[in-house]
Formats: sequence, C-alpha cells, structure tokens
Amino acid sequence: MDIQENIVNKVAESGLITIDLAKYAPTEPIVVYDIKDNLFHGLILKEKDFRTFIKEHDWSSYAGKHVGIVCTADAIVPTWAYMLLTNKLVEHALSVHFGDEAYVRQVLFEQQLQQLDYSQYQNERIVVKGCGDIYIPESAFVSFTASLSKVAKSIMYGEPCSTVPVFKRKA
Repeated sequence: MDIQENIVNKVAESGLITIDLAKYAPTEPIVVYDIKDNLFHGLILKEKDFRTFIKEHDWSSYAGKHVGIVCTADAIVPTWAYMLLTNKLVEHALSVHFGDEAYVRQVLFEQQLQQLDYSQYQNERIVVKGCGDIYIPESAFVSFTASLSKVAKSIMYGEPCSTVPVFKRKA
C-alpha cells in the first residue's frame, strides 16, 4: 500500500506577518562619555581646566558613533559643561544624548520606529518576534505596539508556532 502524506505548513498559510524589531536596532556603536573624569578630586568642575580639555582633546575617536553623556560621580555639574561637551561631540558623533548606553539605545529604537509606515499593517495579523540575539528594550515593544494597535487586526508576541495574544480588533 502506497500512502503519501502531504505536509502542510499551517504557519505559512495562516497569513501571519512576523516582525522582528531587531532589524530596527542601531548598528553603529554606542559609547558613553562620563564627565566624572573631568572633575577635580572627583567633586567639582573647574571651568578653566574643562575648557582647556575641550579645546585640546582628540574628539575624532567619536566619529561614526552614538554618544551618551553621563556623570557617575556624586557631584553637581553645571549645565554649561554638558553644553560645551555636546558642542564638541556633535562635530564628530552621529548623535549625542544625555544618558547611559541603555537610554541611547532606547532613543535610537524610538527614532526608527517613529519613521515606520504603520499603514502597511492595516487589518493584518501580526506576530512580534520575541526572542533573538539582539537586545531590544521593552520601550521599543511598547512604542511599536501602541502604533501598531491603531491599524492591525491582531497582534501576538512570540513565534508563529507559539504566540501570546496581545490585541485583537473587535469586529
């Protein structure tokens, strides 16, 4: 007896669209500049010394990178110091932000997601991929879901073979 079974890929036939937010991750390096290294005795910022540093430092090492500015020391840093630092960094860096690496990554994701044309997902069934090799901040999932829920028929999280329902438009 010759029994032939056809294997049917039900996931492929389901009409689900899988979106991997990792493709919106920044590809350029993110570095953090800690202004604590410019503090006198780790406590105060001397304007004259800081201005000399700003003038003489080789800022070219920040070319092609996103930069976050922080101060990890328990010190009061005047706002103008961040402004001077930013003014030099913008000449070389791709972008400059006040915050650590996680914050910069969050901002860059947000910028990418804001540029998406969500109308392409009108009345579609979407699966937002959950696991991957690239860290995706929760804020990216929140932002993406907020925009996607305005147009999608349904949103699920995970993999097409095992999803968690997130949203379903009422008929």
